[in-house]
Amino acid sequence: MERNHLPIGVFDSGVGGLTVAREIFRNLPNEKIIYYGDTARVPYGNKSADTIKRYSRQITRFLLSKNVKAIVIACNTASALALDAVREMTDIPVIGVVEPGARAAVSATSSGRIGIIGTSATITSGLYDRYIHEMMPSAQVFGKACPLFVHLVEEGMLDDSVTVEMIHRYLDDLIKTDNIDTLILGCTHYPLLRSVIAREIGGVFSGYAKELPDADSAGAADGSAASGAAAAEGAADGIAAAEGAGKITLVNPAYTTAMELSRVLKDYGLASETPVSFSDHQFYVSDGPDNFRAFASEILELTIDDVSLMLTDQL
Repeated sequence: MERNHLPIGVFDSGVGGLTVAREIFRNLPNEKIIYYGDTARVPYGNKSADTIKRYSRQITRFLLSKNVKAIVIACNTASALALDAVREMTDIPVIGVVEPGARAAVSATSSGRIGIIGTSATITSGLYDRYIHEMMPSAQVFGKACPLFVHLVEEGMLDDSVTVEMIHRYLDDLIKTDNIDTLILGCTHYPLLRSVIAREIGGVFSGYAKELPDADSAGAADGSAASGAAAAEGAADGIAAAEGAGKITLVNPAYTTAMELSRVLKDYGLASETPVSFSDHQFYVSDGPDNFRAFASEILELTIDDVSLMLTDQL
């Protein structure tokens, strides 16, 4: 088989990486993926760097056995702590979600005051801060760990009173005290909360798609408008402006990662030109395939007929 027809490996600690898979499906319709969700060991955000590296290496070995042409680490925590470890294992392209998200935030901010929400491990790693300051040395970066968001998403509580309460508990200081104008949703679970987050911290939500600036440029990119909550939720928008109090711009690294993947595949001559069907994609989990299938079908708005169980001791 020609290399450009090979699948892309995508992995995450659980279901959050489906937000990245969704953007790949929408924006790279010629690419098929093999997705691995480590649902037996979720969440990664409260685990040590050594443990996260070990898990990431195990999953990478599995994906390489499937002859993938590129790997997307669709997990902010693993991207922050294990990207180099995974890249050392292979010569195929390996893409994380952190750098594309940081680049989009630098493109979006007007004041240079950028907030990041993520797992404790992602925030503690300081990797978002490093990438942002490399591109914009004058930026002021404010990080906030929001560990309960992962559990709320996993439980399907996307617009629950508890979720709303936690949004204000976690984010009010970023908005009112730190006066950010841009917020990176620095965990791949968080885009599933983006509509309710935008409503609670910025009033009326409107989204628009933007292309990523070049990797060596932090300049602004043009985008096309799409108004309304439904349009915003359904659009493949990497940057979503919340109009109203604060006018906070939400950055969705899931979308920016799909755009980065598109660029890398073209640069390496690996982009496929043949459309694929949804049945061409493969899904593996380390626990609970039935629960994953139901949740993933809802997130992707497509029916997943088969999810394979691949236990961690088999990786």
